[in-house]
Amino acid sequence: MSRLLLKRALACSPRQILTEEEEMFREAVRKFATEVVQPKVYAMDEAEKMDPALIKALFDQGLMAIETEEKWGGSGASFTSALLAIEELAKVDPAVSVLVDIHAGLIGTSLRKYATEHVKDKYLPRLASDTIGSFAISEPSSGSDAFALKTTATKSADGSYYTVSGSKMWISNSAEAGLFLVFATVDASKGYKGITCFLVEKEMGVKIGKKEKKLGIRASSTCGVDFDDVIVPTENMIGEEGKGYKLAIEMLNEGRVGIGAQMVGLAQGAFDLAVPYTLQREQFGSPNQSMQMQFATIATEIEAARLLVFNAARMKEEGKSFVKEAAMAKWYASVVAEKASGSAIEWAGGVGFTREMGIEKFWRDSKIGAIYEGTSNIQLQTIAKLITKKYT
Repeated sequence: MSRLLLKRALACSPRQILTEEEEMFREAVRKFATEVVQPKVYAMDEAEKMDPALIKALFDQGLMAIETEEKWGGSGASFTSALLAIEELAKVDPAVSVLVDIHAGLIGTSLRKYATEHVKDKYLPRLASDTIGSFAISEPSSGSDAFALKTTATKSADGSYYTVSGSKMWISNSAEAGLFLVFATVDASKGYKGITCFLVEKEMGVKIGKKEKKLGIRASSTCGVDFDDVIVPTENMIGEEGKGYKLAIEMLNEGRVGIGAQMVGLAQGAFDLAVPYTLQREQFGSPNQSMQMQFATIATEIEAARLLVFNAARMKEEGKSFVKEAAMAKWYASVVAEKASGSAIEWAGGVGFTREMGIEKFWRDSKIGAIYEGTSNIQLQTIAKLITKKYT
C-alpha cells in the first residue's frame, strides 16, 4: 500500500464517530427526552393527543429547526444531528419523534432547498418558533404510488394565484399544523410531470377531517385534509411548476433515513426498558443463558441498523447518492424495531404485556415503520432495482 493510500485509510473514521458538537447535542436531547417528554408519554398515548405544552417545549429547545440556519431562528446543525435527535426522542416516544422528523425534516428541508428567499424569510422563522408543518401528499387513491394524485391546482388568468382542490389522507401532524406542504397536479395530461408543490397556510381555508384512531404512535395526529377551492398565491409555489415530483422523491429519500433513526431509537428504547427488568427477575436462580443469547442478538441487530442509518446520513452530507442506503436503513431498522420490541415484551413476561411498563407501546409503535414513507416492499424493490442495475 502506498503512503498516500495508507494516510487516507488511517484518516477514515468509523461511521458511528460523532463530532464533539454532535455528541453534546445528543446528550442535550437525551436529557430533554428523559426529563420533559417521558413524564407525558403515557397520558398522551391514552388520550391520543400531543400535549400542547410539549410542542412548545420542543420549539423552545430548538428541536423544530435543527438544520435551519441561525438567521431564520434555527440551530444550523448537521443532518446527522437531526437524526440523533430523532433517535433520542424515539427511545422515549416515537410519536414525538415523528412529529419532529416531519416538521424539521420534510417541511424545513423542502423550504430551505427549494423556496424563494422571500418565502424562506416569511415562513422559516415561523417553523422555527411556533408553527407546525405537515407534508400532504398521500390521497385515498394513491398509497405507495404517491404520484397518482387527484388533487388539482388551477392557475388564475393573471397568474397571481392557484386554486387548489382535492383531498389528502393519512396526513401526519395535520391536527396541529398551521402550514401544509401540498402536492397537486397543474396538468393531468403530463402525468407526474404536472405535479407541483405549494406551501398552504391553514388560514387560507384548509379543512381538517377525521382523526384516525391508530394502533400505534397514537399521540401523533393522522387526519384527512380537504382543500375546497383554496386560493394559494403563486409566490407560495415551492420549486418550479411541474417539478413537485422531484422535490417529493428527494425529500422522501431523506425522510426514509429519518424513519430509520426513529426505528433504531424505538428498538433501543424497548431494549433499555426490558433488559434491566429481565435481569433483576433472576428466574431459576441465575441469568438464563438462552436469554443472554437473545440479548446479544438483538443488541447486535440494533447496532447494525444504527450503522446503516448513520452511514446513509454521512453519504448524504458528503453529497453522494444514498438512495439504496436510505432504503436499506429504513427497511432493516423497521424489521429490527418490530423484532426488538416484540422480544422485549416476552423477556419481561406478563408485566411486559401490560400498558403500565410501556414496553408494549414500543411494539405497537413499531408497526408503522413498515408502512409510512414507503412500505417495506417498496424499499426492497428499490434495493433490488439498484442491485440489478449495477450488475447488468
